This record gives sequence, C-alpha cells and structure tokens, in this order.
Amino acid sequence: MEFLTDFGLFIAKTATLVVALVVIISVIAAAAQRDRGDASEEGELKVRKLNEKYRKLREHLQAKLLSDGERKIWHKLLKKKEKSRQKEEKASHKKAGDEQPEQGARVFVLDFNGDIKASDTDPLRRAITAVLSVADPAKDEVVVRLESGGGMVHSYGLAAAQLDRIRAKGLSLTACVDKVAASGGYMMACVADRIVASPFAILGSIGVVAQLPNFHRLLKKNNVDFEVLTAGEHKRTLTLFGENTDKGRAKFLEDLEDTHGLFKDYVSERRPALDMSAVANGDIWFGRRALEVNLIDEIKTSDEYLIEACERADVISVSYQRKRTLPEKLGLATSAALEHTVWRIIGALRDQKIQ
Repeated sequence: MEFLTDFGLFIAKTATLVVALVVIISVIAAAAQRDRGDASEEGELKVRKLNEKYRKLREHLQAKLLSDGERKIWHKLLKKKEKSRQKEEKASHKKAGDEQPEQGARVFVLDFNGDIKASDTDPLRRAITAVLSVADPAKDEVVVRLESGGGMVHSYGLAAAQLDRIRAKGLSLTACVDKVAASGGYMMACVADRIVASPFAILGSIGVVAQLPNFHRLLKKNNVDFEVLTAGEHKRTLTLFGENTDKGRAKFLEDLEDTHGLFKDYVSERRPALDMSAVANGDIWFGRRALEVNLIDEIKTSDEYLIEACERADVISVSYQRKRTLPEKLGLATSAALEHTVWRIIGALRDQKIQ
C-alpha cells in the first residue's frame, strides 16, 4: 500500500509539472499567434465523394466472401469496368469540346456537432458559403447531419440562420438526426424542408432555461458586502453575489417568456403543421413519438438516407477544417495525458484491491 501511495504522489507531481509547462508554452505561443495575425482564417475545405466510400465498403466485403481464385477474376472484371468508365468519360468530354459538361444531381452533406456555444457554427458557415457558390437549386440538395442538445440562444440563433441561407437560395434542405436535436439543436433542424431521425433520437425541448447560484447569504454570514451599481432599471436583474429582489426575478422571468415566444414563433413559421401548444412545453420526444406529433417527417438513420441518395445522385461531403493553433494542440495533448494518468491510477488501485 505504501508503494501505491508513493506511486500516486509521483504521478500527481509529474502531471502537475506537465500542466505547468504546457500553460507556460501556451501563453508564449498565444502571444506569438497574435503577432502573426488572425489564425482563424487558416483552414482547409475538405471534399469527399461518399459514393466512393460506400462502393469501396461493398467491394471490400464482396472480395472477402470470394475464394482466392474467384477474387482474382472479380478484381480483373472491376479493373476492366473502371477502364471502360474512364474511356467513356474521356469520349464524352472530347465530344463536348470546350462546352461545360452537363452536371448530374448532387447531394451536399454538411455536419454540425453542437456544444453549448454552438462552436461548430463557423466551420458550418464556411462550408455553406462554398456549397452555395456551386449548387443548382433546380436539382441539388443539401443534407445536414445534425447532433446537438442545444445551448446559448444567440449562438444557436446564428447557427439556424446559416441553414436559413440554404432555404433562401431555393435549395432543398434535409436534416438528419441520429442521436439528438433538442432545444437549440431542434431550432436548427426545423429550418429544413424535411427532418429525418433514427428511432430513438431525442427531439424537441422547445423551451428556455436559465439558472445561476446566489452566494449572498454566504457573504452576509461572513460579513462581506457586495455592491452592484447600474445605470438603467433593467441593466442587472439577477446577480450571483448581491441580494436578488422579487422585482428582478419578475423581470428575468419576463425575458425568459419573451425568448420562449420568439423560439415558438421561429419553429411554427418553419413547421406550420405543429401543434405548438402540445410540443412547446420544454418536453422531449424519442424518434417514433416525435413522428406522431409531427416534430419529424420520417424514421431513418443518416446512413440509410445517404446510401439511398447514392442511387440517384453524387453524394459529396463538404466540411471546413480550421488548422489548430499551437495552444489548442497542446491543450488536446495535455487533456489526453491527464486522462491517461487518471486511468493508470485507477488501474493501479483496482489491481491493488484485487490482490
């Protein structure tokens, strides 16, 4: 047991030293990054044809199911088929001359994984800008794979407004929800012409919540005064450290109700078939129940939807990936190191208990 204690102390000291070094390096790197200018503009647009992804998965499985001899014959047939396809494409381009070849239908796939601040909004905005510059409203479609439990009102309001840009251009928009699109996440989903969700995806939560602790009585008990000075009757309604009043609470609740009203109006404008009195109470529904109350339009996973789309169009994943700054990379490395350390300690304690 003494060895285990010494080992734990050693690990804790090492982790503390690593964190301290990372903090120092991060501060220096952040200062250097500011001198270089805005790094948020540095990134790369990633484009991937999902038809090829699903085709390769299918071919890989087919190859595994064949004998060695059959596999060789099958690979030869695939190569012959690919050469024939390329030859046809060259002939088609040559026949077209300098004319732009006719483009078939395309489905552009975007991804949004939301946190409380809707941090994925900026990459989504850039990806949408790129798609809108080439998409044809007459035959193209946009699919957003959406996962979010909601968060800050203004952050998700902006994220939803980005999806509204797609609708404004006349493009068909489909939202696919595999796990959750609640609160601000549902605010985004309802922008789509069609919402597709998996059987147990969480939808709804059309409501507004705010919570904060108050330490006034603790400060008063320890003879600590905290003063809040404002200019404007409603500049500060509730506070963390001052004494909250009934008038302040009433105003805060009034603001929440107003925000809820705006939320309901936003959803009802985009999904007029919804009975808002039944669904706008902050409750959530799982996929099949959500279909019954018209929160969604179809039960289907995003994989099912996209595989079916591959049969009728070129399905293209578009994402903007910002290059991480040095402080961000160091932060991720530190997080991984600390997690590894914690699990080592837990493992050592478990082994000691077993012994």
